[in-house]
Amino acid sequence: MQKRRSIIIQIGGSLDILKGERKMIKLEHVVLASSEQMEFIIEGMRNPMNSWNKTDSFNGCETYKGISKCLDCDGIRECGAVNKYLIVGENDHSLMQRLSNAGTDHRKFMRMLPVYVRITAPLYWWKEFDTYKVGTVANSCSTMHKIQAKEFTMDDFSCEHLDIRTKALLEETIKALNDYRKLYIEYNADDFEIKGCPSKKDIWWQMIQLLPSSYNQTRNVMMNYEVLANIYKSRRGHKLDEWCDFCKWIETLPYSEIIMSSSGLDLNSINALQGAARNSGKGYIYKRKTED
Repeated sequence: MQKRRSIIIQIGGSLDILKGERKMIKLEHVVLASSEQMEFIIEGMRNPMNSWNKTDSFNGCETYKGISKCLDCDGIRECGAVNKYLIVGENDHSLMQRLSNAGTDHRKFMRMLPVYVRITAPLYWWKEFDTYKVGTVANSCSTMHKIQAKEFTMDDFSCEHLDIRTKALLEETIKALNDYRKLYIEYNADDFEIKGCPSKKDIWWQMIQLLPSSYNQTRNVMMNYEVLANIYKSRRGHKLDEWCDFCKWIETLPYSEIIMSSSGLDLNSINALQGAARNSGKGYIYKRKTED
């Protein structure tokens, strides 16, 4: 029987699945369902069979003895509790698992489980991520408005697979981008007109159209567990390292087994993958503080 875990908001760290010179994808500032949202989602999940009396989720406390059922102490915490959580009970968890395996028509509760995450990844990966339009919302750092805001460096690009020759070409491209950036920032209409140079917008176009697809862009993204289930099923084992790392991140989420099982994985495989992923994601703390 699997150990209960709390649905959470991240309260520290980030998952930077990058080692050495790998700078492909970064996932941080993860925010998940609150205790109140989880109660509402579980209530709705039980609506079709009017089985609300079978719910067994409860508010729990983290004490020196571990997680236990919470007494109504009005925040005094005389028992030594540190934080309060919603603990998903065995009955509710079992129903989640069965509905997930039954297919998209039955697991509507997964569409109500929100996931917010800040992602930094190369443009060539974002082009594929944009396939997932339904159930996602994103706010991105704008290359249109802020491409000239900072000097370009190698750290702004995903270039871990480049060889000596192609890396040298990227360095030349970065130099050219910085040259045009300087012209753009120091642009003087009078001087450029006298010299017969292009307009400021023409200089801007040089940066926009020269920018490589390996450029890393940051977006704050809202998704849900149903979207993540579709991604995990389609992208696990993808040739792009970014997708493989993204799927490893999915495996670290609370109750990720309801996502992974819908892809046909058995329980032993799920447990092994979850353990490996969580051991590598040392920056994550999956607990949610409630109001005192």
